[in-house]
Amino acid sequence: MASDTTHPAPTRRLAVWDPWVRLVHWAIVLLIPFSYWTATTSRFDWHFRSGYAILTLVLFRILWGLVGSDTARFHRFLRSPAEALRHLSHLRRRVAAVEIGHNAAGGWMVLLLLALLLTQAGSGLFADDAIFTRGPLARRVGEYWSDIATRIHLRAFWVIVACAVLHVLAVAAYRVLRGQNLVRPMVTGVLELPAAEAVATPRMGSPVLAGLLLAASAGFVWWISTLAPLSAF
Repeated sequence: MASDTTHPAPTRRLAVWDPWVRLVHWAIVLLIPFSYWTATTSRFDWHFRSGYAILTLVLFRILWGLVGSDTARFHRFLRSPAEALRHLSHLRRRVAAVEIGHNAAGGWMVLLLLALLLTQAGSGLFADDAIFTRGPLARRVGEYWSDIATRIHLRAFWVIVACAVLHVLAVAAYRVLRGQNLVRPMVTGVLELPAAEAVATPRMGSPVLAGLLLAASAGFVWWISTLAPLSAF
């Protein structure tokens, strides 16, 4: 009797995430808990360094979202809120169209997290705990605005944590409900899809331009850090 052997459908590998997007993503994943740990253990020198690193990465990611790779550009993945809600309503569909880059809902989560991280790092520049530590710009805005920045800095962190948890749950839901692994492409930069799927290869951004933008972001943040007063008192 002839054997009935089922062969897996042929696939092809498509580069979807450049190293710069992945660098920002995974570095921030590590820096957020590190910032919390340094704050709760009074290692404020390292807390400031971590905050400066986050601000550098967020500024770079915003610039890269304007001129970088196709999948990194905001105008490529930001769609209407209605389309994002419609996408979520179809989440339980096991068979879904191949999505290159961020989907309609994920794009808004990226924008929200960048805005929150920018608020968190930016408010830290003006924060003052009135004991030992103050941001480099705290004395340049006065006590009233510095107090507001301090409150924002303390509260925004937990909003970021809540959004991060929601993001992780969404990734898990895609894995369970749709059978889509969203983590592997963000690690490897490569998406495996059916060979017959007619999908255009995303254009990757210039590594030279990315390096220049990252250096410019780091230089700007370093300059801000030098504006701290010589004495904290």
